[in-house]
Amino acid sequence: MKVLVVGGGGREHALVHAFASSNLATQLYCAPGNAGIAQEAECVPIGGENVEELLAFARGERIDLTVVGPEAPLVAGVADAFEDNGLAVFGPSKAAAQLEGSKLFAKQIMAAADAPTGGYARFTDQRSALEHLAGASYPLVVKADGLAAGKGVTVAQTRDEAQAAVEEALVARRFGLAGEVILIEEFLAGPEVSLLALCDGTTVVPMAPAQDYKRIFAGDRGPNTGGMGSYCPVPGFSADTADMIAEEIFQPVLAALVKRGIWYRGVLYGGLIVTDAGTQILEFNVRFGDPETQAILPRLDSDLLELCLATARGELRGAKLAWKPEACVSVVMASQGYPASSSKGDVIGGLDAAAGMDGVDVFHAGTAFENGHTVTAGGRVLAVSALGESFADARDLAYRGVKKISFPGMQWRPDIAERAVTAENGESELFPPGVLA
Repeated sequence: MKVLVVGGGGREHALVHAFASSNLATQLYCAPGNAGIAQEAECVPIGGENVEELLAFARGERIDLTVVGPEAPLVAGVADAFEDNGLAVFGPSKAAAQLEGSKLFAKQIMAAADAPTGGYARFTDQRSALEHLAGASYPLVVKADGLAAGKGVTVAQTRDEAQAAVEEALVARRFGLAGEVILIEEFLAGPEVSLLALCDGTTVVPMAPAQDYKRIFAGDRGPNTGGMGSYCPVPGFSADTADMIAEEIFQPVLAALVKRGIWYRGVLYGGLIVTDAGTQILEFNVRFGDPETQAILPRLDSDLLELCLATARGELRGAKLAWKPEACVSVVMASQGYPASSSKGDVIGGLDAAAGMDGVDVFHAGTAFENGHTVTAGGRVLAVSALGESFADARDLAYRGVKKISFPGMQWRPDIAERAVTAENGESELFPPGVLA
């Protein structure tokens, strides 16, 4: 079958790489792709939000399945356009994608599903928001309602910080339409877990859990990023726990959507937080996570393409996922100046040496091919993922791969998966005792 992947980041490279190993795949395309993806698929110069051009390409090439990577095309309605034209697509409709496109909508669906989540209040004007802050407890969280490229969330430790976040959204209009509505939410404390599940409208099949690292610097310091690394699975978060959350949280969310006439088909990403009072939902995303996908998929022993096709057709019932026993650690390498700015056009060395290591995958994100060289294209540039019999082995191998690669000003965190190693060795616990029992 012919497959089109929409997107051009590390997540999409991991998807393409997984599809390339499927016996079902006869031709792989990616729009727009990147320098690494071009080694495994034919890259097509069409942006992810250019729905009409994507549709025309898919119809012209008789694509059998389109898999949408980023959230923005889904919120823009790319899945609807494909389905309306009789083309199979993996990814939720525009209405379903509001689970990520609107934090208010997500909270309303969680309430309808009786899913555990933090309290919140909605505001559209500065005065009422500031009045709310005067009587609030701190820390708290201020969020732009819409998509803000990962920059619309502020964890405010003080009233002054919260006021600045409110003014940034509602007065300065930094986030444009995405910040016309804001939510002020209860702050929840505890370790976070990313749980992704395949959903065909009625059936939920959870994947292996992962944890990621949002801050740019070691020790969780510095500004938030799109993610500087991840690992899979998560010590102490069992398959039984994942099944329970899929049944008690994800399944009711799907049912709440169905009551509104919305069928969710694609991957549903639950951002979970394990508090002393139990597991709660921080947010939902409507696509594969990045960089979690780069740590999850190397462990998947099932045919991902077959699973995505079954999801798109509404035929997931009875599906079972097989996983390799190894742990996976993925380390992101970012460009100079990231996340405040990004250097571009820097030549990347050592890619073949790293990719040639047994057990290592190098997934490209912000890369391009210029004048015979692979160069940086800004932001997060690469993710080096490694499998090992233990987290210590996987971590050691991943960092050995990282150290073979070089480009000017490269940034990477040296502490990815440290907590998994200590938990695996019994030196610490990731979760409050008894909460996940």
